[in-house]
Amino acid sequence: MKLLSLLIIFILFLKVSYIFFELKVLHLKKNGKQDTIEYKNAIYWRDRIEFIFVCCMAILLIYLFNPREIHHKIITNEERILLYLFGWVLLITADWATFFKEARWVK
Repeated sequence: MKLLSLLIIFILFLKVSYIFFELKVLHLKKNGKQDTIEYKNAIYWRDRIEFIFVCCMAILLIYLFNPREIHHKIITNEERILLYLFGWVLLITADWATFFKEARWVK
């Protein structure tokens, strides 16, 4: 399987995982369990998965719309450059502080 296919499958897995944790957060909030460890863990993992999803999407944009390589003949060169730069902007503006400050494996 190509690396691009694996990245797309991983992105889909992240999105499904994010939806699961979002539903779990909503369920716990509805039942008034905002002070539990389970609620805090669900929020922790929801935020991490969202961050990883944004980074993976940015990498996908950077790869697909790299101006030096021609993957798509449908879009113009200017559109390719804008989408390529958008991928870099997503990576630069991602919430890196939340990911590393609260990460359990960094402490």
